[in-house]
Amino acid sequence: MLTVHPQYIKDTNGNKSLVILPAKEFDTLMEELEDIEDIRLYDEAKKEDTGERILFSDYLKNRKTKNA
Repeated sequence: MLTVHPQYIKDTNGNKSLVILPAKEFDTLMEELEDIEDIRLYDEAKKEDTGERILFSDYLKNRKTKNA
């Protein structure tokens, strides 16, 4: 579990409007979010997977043909 130590800055009405985090905690939080996004993309790709596979060399040939 990620532990953060936020500090809040309030606006003129006393409402929390900004958050300050130590840089190390922010970096850790961003890495966690990137990992979650990777997992989401993997799950999405698995749903669309038909099981069809091609050789990488065939992929490169097809790509060269399409870009020519």
